[in-house]
Amino acid sequence: MRYFIFRNQTIEPLFGEDGIGYSGYDDISVIPDTTERYIWFYQVPFNINSQQLAEEISTYIDKLTLVLSHIENKELWILSLVNLFPIQLAGNDTQINETVTLFNTEALKLTKTNKNLRFIDFSSFTSQYTSQELINWKFYFISQMQLSTKLTKDFKLWFMRKEAEIAGKRKKCLILDLDNTLWGGILGEDGIAGIQIGGDYPGKAFYYWQLALLELQKNGVILAVCSKNNENDVLEAWEKNPFMVLKKEHFSAWRINWQDKATNIQELAKELNIGLDSMVFVDDNPTERALIKEMLPMVCVPDFPLRPYELMNFFSQLVNDYFRIYTITDEDRQKTEQYKANAKRTAERSKFIDMESYIKSLNINIIITPANSFNVSRIAQMTQKTNQFNLTTIRLTEQEINQQLADGWKIYCISVSDKFGDNGITGAIFITPSNHIENLLLSCRILGKGIEEAFVQYILNYLHREGIKQITAEYRPSPKNSQTADFYERLGFNLSEESINNKLYNKTLEQEVSIKNYYNIKMNN
Repeated sequence: MRYFIFRNQTIEPLFGEDGIGYSGYDDISVIPDTTERYIWFYQVPFNINSQQLAEEISTYIDKLTLVLSHIENKELWILSLVNLFPIQLAGNDTQINETVTLFNTEALKLTKTNKNLRFIDFSSFTSQYTSQELINWKFYFISQMQLSTKLTKDFKLWFMRKEAEIAGKRKKCLILDLDNTLWGGILGEDGIAGIQIGGDYPGKAFYYWQLALLELQKNGVILAVCSKNNENDVLEAWEKNPFMVLKKEHFSAWRINWQDKATNIQELAKELNIGLDSMVFVDDNPTERALIKEMLPMVCVPDFPLRPYELMNFFSQLVNDYFRIYTITDEDRQKTEQYKANAKRTAERSKFIDMESYIKSLNINIIITPANSFNVSRIAQMTQKTNQFNLTTIRLTEQEINQQLADGWKIYCISVSDKFGDNGITGAIFITPSNHIENLLLSCRILGKGIEEAFVQYILNYLHREGIKQITAEYRPSPKNSQTADFYERLGFNLSEESINNKLYNKTLEQEVSIKNYYNIKMNN
């Protein structure tokens, strides 16, 4: 089953029955090992006697700790405690608040020392509603379910977002218009000093908006610009307006011209080497938004607020809908510089007549490292996000990868750098104890330079030196990985079996294969 949920109330309408198992009410005696992950979803029961209620709540952390002690290498998601129906008969009676806070604090502490724990703030859902909206008393007395069934659809949508957040799935790029979007006014008419940014309202609202967007950029979201403007005017405004928070260096790419925005966004996707479905487009003009929705339906296009003072609420919506992630990695924080470096590589390519000369000029360094506690989070994130060069598209969590390592799998990741910069950890290979390559994946931003072939060739040579004589591999087609359909064949693997669902390969490791000498490859053991 997908989830087994420990609970102290009826919650079946929230999660459904398909692939879901439930404990008895307030029962931790059964901890099945046939589930992919566990969920702890205890909530504050109804009891007007605050002393009794506080005593009951105080037992939850011990029960949670006991459950945790019986779980190995599987995730346990803890939903925070929320008092859905707070009643204080005395203003100075804070027992319930204190015990709820204590449980949440202790649960959060456990996540710091147990890598298989995830803490989900349930109040981020409940805070959107009043107590009257949260609870349907008639239904509660009939079914012992606290949360109103009217909120089931909203809860499922919220929980799906939390699943995506924990899996590391989020949009990659935020494309921004400029006039009346990043600042108030029109640059071509109002001039650098006349646009509204900083100072009093509405300039202050745009200033705070840019500050918020800068934090997105620092935490791994690519910022790009698509604006109908004179490029030189914008470059001058970025440089000379003292209140401008977002400047040229904060954007990985831009299209500032008078071409239609659909074409510009397609060009940005090509330059950044990301899919249109990884992009979010923000523009104050409803006509431009309608164009993108019609011409590029894969791009997300939220409605822009009508008034500048609504910008911070809009930013919160952007984060919640598209950009929230559970853990930010070092690779996420370096995204802007990595994509800028890619643009330089593209420009460099045009200087060379042939591809091999271009690749030689890059001085490519490839460092291969076994999976460990320092890189497993990034490896898991790549399995969730990588689509184009992903031979089987198997999605894995940190705990599942750790279990594979414990079972004797060989898992390696690569870090790639060249004269333009460091791409960080951008690929991984998974080899079972029976010497079967179950998956191979690389980030799209390092493709096109033969790195994928050099990586696998090095691993095959390493296995040969370890005495392994035979290796098998697999390809499973997906809607996005067709470019890898013949990858193993290009590396000399023999096709042993083929169906509509997969291809199976084998290769005898009789001798080491030759690797192009312009790759500087090192194994970190």
